[in-house]
Amino acid sequence: MKVLVLAVHPHMETSVVNKAWVEELKKHDQITVRELYKEYPDEAIDVVKEQQLCEQYDRIVFQFPLYWYSSPPLLKKWLDLVLTYGWAYGSEGKALHGKELMLAVSTGSEAEKYQAGGSNHYSLSELLKPFQATSNLIGMTYLPPYVFYGVKYANADDIAISAKRLTDHILNSFS
Repeated sequence: MKVLVLAVHPHMETSVVNKAWVEELKKHDQITVRELYKEYPDEAIDVVKEQQLCEQYDRIVFQFPLYWYSSPPLLKKWLDLVLTYGWAYGSEGKALHGKELMLAVSTGSEAEKYQAGGSNHYSLSELLKPFQATSNLIGMTYLPPYVFYGVKYANADDIAISAKRLTDHILNSFS
């Protein structure tokens, strides 16, 4: 299985968790990591290049910190531009059919805040529904996300463990 990880953090160089994840994932031959903010600092996305890359992989992972209850803006722009009618969806748009989509998400708050009665009022699963809906529309299989809650409370050991667990999760067969 070939895995493409699109790591989308606007400040990866100062990130603690997402940077550790990228460093760990890059150690594995079957995983290709692309940092979108490094690839496109001007946000001028090469749509054809991105589409060709996606076609080469079995599993695509969007890795990002939860950003105002969604993804960082460059991932939204990537989705808007790359997942075109006639390529990703529509009667002729079947380029991603049968592939798998996974999310790897970090949050500043603890898990308890992302549930009914929590201070964020919604579960993370509810907040991530647009990604699942996108996966459904473009014919991909939506896999369980990997979530690391409470980044602002994590120590170096927690972060190192999360990077190993993320790698295991990404490489899981889910069959």
